[in-house]
Amino acid sequence: MEPNTLYPQPSFGLLFDIDGVLVRGRMPIPAAKKSFEKLVDSQGQFVVPVVFVTNAGNCLRQTKADQLSHILGVPVNQVIMSHSPLRMFKKFHDKCVLVSGQGPVLEIAKNVGFKNVVSIDMLRESFPLLDMVDHNRRPKLPPIRWETNLQLIIDLLLTNGNLSSIHKTQKMSHLPLLACNMDLMWMAEAHSPRFGHGTFLVCLENIYKKITGQDLKYDALMGKPSELTYHFAEYLIRSQAMQMQWKHPVTSLYAIGDNLMTDIYGANLYNRYLEERVARTNPKAIAKMVTATGSATTVPQEEEIDNMWESELALPAATSCKSVLVCTGVYNPNAEVPSDASHCIKETVFHGHRDFRFDPALVEPGHIVQDVAEAVDLIFEQEKFVPQ
Repeated sequence: MEPNTLYPQPSFGLLFDIDGVLVRGRMPIPAAKKSFEKLVDSQGQFVVPVVFVTNAGNCLRQTKADQLSHILGVPVNQVIMSHSPLRMFKKFHDKCVLVSGQGPVLEIAKNVGFKNVVSIDMLRESFPLLDMVDHNRRPKLPPIRWETNLQLIIDLLLTNGNLSSIHKTQKMSHLPLLACNMDLMWMAEAHSPRFGHGTFLVCLENIYKKITGQDLKYDALMGKPSELTYHFAEYLIRSQAMQMQWKHPVTSLYAIGDNLMTDIYGANLYNRYLEERVARTNPKAIAKMVTATGSATTVPQEEEIDNMWESELALPAATSCKSVLVCTGVYNPNAEVPSDASHCIKETVFHGHRDFRFDPALVEPGHIVQDVAEAVDLIFEQEKFVPQ
């Protein structure tokens, strides 16, 4: 590709959330088209590197890119789903894995690299006595029944994958568990937020602990606010800049979102990681992936993540990740987040995942604007970036 010499070469990249920022359900937010007019040139090429980071996981990247086509033609390699970082977990790709979720789960799993995949429906058909949900009255397009997924996942965890055996509830390690999308709620066409996949995880964790007395442990948590997702986003930003033959390194990232507990928390957490990395001279000692976590259950471990990043994506190049909050989605500008963390905030306010502790600094946005168009204007002003 010929280098884009018509515009100043940017040293920053943009990470856009989708639901609540660009669209509400299937309806585009009016400010989205206005903002995109400033992001592309007359040939439809982006004038700054851009990725679209969503915690949605119920479709392929191409499908999500197609859904955005009514706003702007979005290349599939600029879309990050909650399951996209699973491409890095190559040590699991040859193993037999159970996938639970919505949408074409088998196709999604194979698309990110898994070769031997079993769905909940395949498992239920092989072991019909394990699922006591009444399927006789299912409509033509059946809803996702959480009780089926919860039951069969618990069965697998408590039998170490041998569904012909009985549950073993004594203290023992369980099969590896990878989870994508920790959103407790998300914004669609309804006036109030709807349950997200994070609510499913809350159910799974509490059922497991109620039965065994032990905490459910994850091998990895992906999707915002996980640092893995932001690092993957930075890798795609860097790749775009190289493809456009822009010579300036991308040192600043701006994450635009509508959710304090995922978009803002995640951007600020990644910014904290980048600041720690800059402050250290030994790059092998900087992957503090549990900086904002409350337990050791958030894995993979630091050394493993370092190795994964070096082999798959290379270590980060950015030095900052700034958060910008919009008021067109989950965020309610009339509701305040208490700054005193001593009054049971985790139970009453914090909607983040169990393994991420509440830190008031991490849910404090760098900027609050009305919509995505104002966000782009603000960022261009901050960076003194004026497309010709």
